Amino acid sequence: MTDHVTIARRYIDLWNERAQNRRSELLGEFWTADASYVDPLMKGDGRDGIDALISGVQQRFPDFRFSLIGEPNGYGDHVRFSWGLGPDGVDSPIKGTDFAVLKDGRIKSITGFLDQVPAGA
Repeated sequence: MTDHVTIARRYIDLWNERAQNRRSELLGEFWTADASYVDPLMKGDGRDGIDALISGVQQRFPDFRFSLIGEPNGYGDHVRFSWGLGPDGVDSPIKGTDFAVLKDGRIKSITGFLDQVPAGA
């Protein structure tokens, strides 16, 4: 049985990890080699492509962190969860919902939706 909460937490941990070598370890452990990520603003293929996206978001928002919003859920190899991106201690100005498809318990693909993005973000 898939633990949807653990999958979502690992995903958030990856996006918050600042050390590139640790991000590579997390990608290797919890994502398939041919994983993909897509949302309305960006797309990445493979672990290196996804790592580059994460690095870019961290550079653009150096004082922001991701956090889970609500309780992740799903069925089978499908996981849905919502997240916020913003400074610690305040309501996140950027929010989204991601859908993961798993293969053998690892993330194969993420399709992201942006639920709230302030002008200029």
